[in-house]
Amino acid sequence: MPSFDEVLKEAGEFGRFQKRVFFLLSQTGITFSSLFASVVFLGRAPDNFWCRIPGAAELSERCGWTLEEERNFTVLPLRLGNESVSAECQRLDVAWDASASCTSPLVPRGNGSKGSLPLATCLGNWVYEQPHASIVSEYDLVCGNAWMLDLSQAILNLGFLTGAFILGYAADRYGRILTYLLSCLGVGICGIIVAFSPNFIVFLVFRFLQGMFGKGTWMTAYVIVTEIVGSDQRIVGIVIQIFFTLGIIILPGIAYLIPTWQGIQLAISLPNFLFLLYYWVVPESPRWLLTRKKGEKALKIMRDIAKHNGKFLSPHYSEITISSQEVSNPSFLDLVRTPQMRRNTLILMYAWFTSALIYQGLVMRLGIIGGNLYLDFFISGAVELPAAFLIIVTIDRVGRRLPFAMSNIVASIACLITAFLPEDIPWLKTTVATLGRLSITIAFEVVYLVNSELYPTTVRNFGVSLCSSLCDLGGIIAPFLLFRLAAIWLELPLIIFSVLAAVCGLLVLILPETKGISLPETVEEVEQL
Repeated sequence: MPSFDEVLKEAGEFGRFQKRVFFLLSQTGITFSSLFASVVFLGRAPDNFWCRIPGAAELSERCGWTLEEERNFTVLPLRLGNESVSAECQRLDVAWDASASCTSPLVPRGNGSKGSLPLATCLGNWVYEQPHASIVSEYDLVCGNAWMLDLSQAILNLGFLTGAFILGYAADRYGRILTYLLSCLGVGICGIIVAFSPNFIVFLVFRFLQGMFGKGTWMTAYVIVTEIVGSDQRIVGIVIQIFFTLGIIILPGIAYLIPTWQGIQLAISLPNFLFLLYYWVVPESPRWLLTRKKGEKALKIMRDIAKHNGKFLSPHYSEITISSQEVSNPSFLDLVRTPQMRRNTLILMYAWFTSALIYQGLVMRLGIIGGNLYLDFFISGAVELPAAFLIIVTIDRVGRRLPFAMSNIVASIACLITAFLPEDIPWLKTTVATLGRLSITIAFEVVYLVNSELYPTTVRNFGVSLCSSLCDLGGIIAPFLLFRLAAIWLELPLIIFSVLAAVCGLLVLILPETKGISLPETVEEVEQL
């Protein structure tokens, strides 16, 4: 009986069929990256807001004030009385009633001295010029509640983390395409509920669920793409990352054209319903079918692939070699039970954690300098595009291991140099820091490919999802690590990033080279790499 790779070679390793499936599933990268980075625009700080004095709404209606006039009566006296006061987070400790004057409501109070008026902390009665522009104004995430915006992103990352475990397991047990389609449905439904959440608690719950399903769509699409191509064509695992970057580049355009956060949320969520149409054009992974002892279905799909590719499978292909390994539901023990699997798992988990921590840390540190959020965000995404092209021109020539290690080492050196460059040459600091971000982006994209190549088909989706869950943990820790250490010394986070990247660069050299090697089907094959 021929092996799967022998049949795939005859059916076409990257023909018309695989190119179509690759293009369709790659669109998932655009929607997933938009979800990943959406908080930048969903959580924009409001331009103008202030704390409303009790009775101000009634007085404003009686006097016919505009919002600007109400703001002048509320905020300007506060600032004149005490310049150090936060005009948004505090208010004058007064209450306006029917006796208040429409032209000078504060004159009779405090013996005419605005500076003597007492102050009070605002307890939720804020007024926004654009109340539906972002979730900050929608749910009052300002002043003492500002930390809740960070919580919303942490909850999303927690959803990613949960999805990596639950949906990674589901994809290995129940099938890749079924898990993918259910995840797309979940992202779309949860995205709509998020957009119309009546309160912040509902928003957080369904943002968590949207993150969980979103991780399922991205990871499963990636695994399907890498499993239906030949060993010489798995560079598609890198090319698919370009679509993730495209999502980052497209997002500011969407946010620029849509003025409300609900509109942005719907724009990045609704396209997931279109992916449900893939049920009729994207088949189950034949590699996965073989591991579940479904050789006949796998062979039928291979014949369809050959037909679409303009090829014809030999009639004697009545069966394909099926893994002799007993089919079982994947677990963490499967990833650490044998020596090579254990080594690969621990190194890959560290590589995922380090890449995410440094990547997000450098993005936050650069701060997207300037006043134009949309343009700056676009440029920050465009910086990542060269990463995929650099990988494409090197990875099949020199292998996976060397670019993986060198990108971490270069990122380490760039972080270290940036930390000690003088402040009076900011352009040089920014340039070197950008080099560090480009390098860690390369490492980030290579780890996707290497991770899928170092696990057998029986646990591949579960293994990739589990290891990549450390990426989400890194994303949760990054802002706390950055800001806490920066309070001690501004450049201290860069020193930590440098050490983490250097260690990662050395560790990945221990991993086996997978250039030109067929995807392993069993744990025994991994142990022989």
